[in-house]
Amino acid sequence: MPPRPAVLTKRTLDKDLDKITHAEDAAKHVLRRLVTPGLGLIFVGLAMLFAGVYVFDRPGAMLVIAAAALAGYMAMNIGANDVTNNVGAAVGARAMTMGQALIIAAIFEVLGATIGGGEVVKTISANIVDAVQVPPALLGWIMMAALMAAALWINLATWMNAPVSTTHAIVGAVIGAGISAVGPEPVNWRVMLEITSSWITSPLIGGLIAAGLLYLVKTLIIYRDDKIAAAQRWVPVLVAVMAGGFMAYMVLQLSPTGRFQSFTIILIGIGIGLVSWLAARPLILAQARDLENRNSSLRVLFKLPLIGSAALLSFAHGANDVSNAVGPLSAIVHSVGIGGDGGVGHPPLWVMLIGAFGISVGLLLFGPRLIRLVGEEITKLNPMRAYCVALSTAFTVIVASWLGLPVSTTHIAVGAVFGVGFFREWYTRHSKARIAYIRRKAESWDIDEPEEPNIHETRRRYLVRRSHFMTIIAAWIVTVPVSAALAAMIYWVMFALFV
Repeated sequence: MPPRPAVLTKRTLDKDLDKITHAEDAAKHVLRRLVTPGLGLIFVGLAMLFAGVYVFDRPGAMLVIAAAALAGYMAMNIGANDVTNNVGAAVGARAMTMGQALIIAAIFEVLGATIGGGEVVKTISANIVDAVQVPPALLGWIMMAALMAAALWINLATWMNAPVSTTHAIVGAVIGAGISAVGPEPVNWRVMLEITSSWITSPLIGGLIAAGLLYLVKTLIIYRDDKIAAAQRWVPVLVAVMAGGFMAYMVLQLSPTGRFQSFTIILIGIGIGLVSWLAARPLILAQARDLENRNSSLRVLFKLPLIGSAALLSFAHGANDVSNAVGPLSAIVHSVGIGGDGGVGHPPLWVMLIGAFGISVGLLLFGPRLIRLVGEEITKLNPMRAYCVALSTAFTVIVASWLGLPVSTTHIAVGAVFGVGFFREWYTRHSKARIAYIRRKAESWDIDEPEEPNIHETRRRYLVRRSHFMTIIAAWIVTVPVSAALAAMIYWVMFALFV
């Protein structure tokens, strides 16, 4: 008896269609994961084309174009890992959404890099390894190896969710490649000592300033009987300090050297601060209308200052950390004789633009993961605490950029977050103002003195997660030696293959 022909039933057809649907979903999932790296690769290609427009007919053009690709890759890694510290506090405090934070940071990173980034670029490109003592051909390959090593290490750290210092990575890589090429003699150890000391002191300074600001906020506003009236008085002052300090820095960066004396710059800062105070006061008064006398109401009043401080920090970061990407590229450009008339260490504008836009692209494509870590997982942040973190970090980075020191924005920002968290632990246990405030409230409620609800929680666990503290410190410690060793190996490979 012949076999019966297969009958395609509706049930069988549905199963086959389901299989096709699952296959399409799987393909879409895979393609979605490839979109972000694909966009990053497109930016690297655009950086090469952009560099080629300026150098295609000059000797050494191919080396510069390849270096532009590495600088674009490095800049994207900085945006993915380092820029998260600028807006992490504001996102963690829920003062702005992730999308708003990414847009604000991207805009102000570009402005900071193009307006105020030149001084630190000179330190990275010409002062760590003395460009005068190194043959130009070797200097180009040293910087190529440094760029590749630092970018690879930061990429790995971002994948591991570790907010490492991109400044540590590039400085360690320049030293490692330089020593492997010409030995330790051309390394400027005095400059290295200054940079290393700033790495140690800057997070401590950022943490202390943040803790001091939080102490003032708690003393002058939070633990006052009329919180709203106190906020109406002091929040405009905080805005004025922020605006005045930023304008003084801008005058220093944009005016010719020696045009304004220090006293004149201070007066300009004070004048801008007064104007900002006059402008902020009616805004704060309008926001405070009909607010209840509660801590939750203060979050509304601190939202605008927090957004401003996050933007200021992004500007400061762009001014300081763009050097980590374009400092080596600037040295390569000058080593082949196409750097223009600015002299060694003065980066051409097109070099700065590659770094500036690369940082913003990296932030937009890869930044959200570490934003959540810095803003939400180290310690709990509200708008008041986040404002203290952002403002202290911005001022510390601005002063360092003015002095030409390539400090670690990561160290300062994370140090400020830790400073706020550790200060809260101390303040919760020892503050006389807080204890007096609780007693006044108990008397006004005509009840026995209550124990604040979160005291048991504070005793049961610390306000700073020690696991994150130890992990981040460990990542900081290994960054310089790892990037230096990696740069040395990459230089030897490049030298064997191309030189």
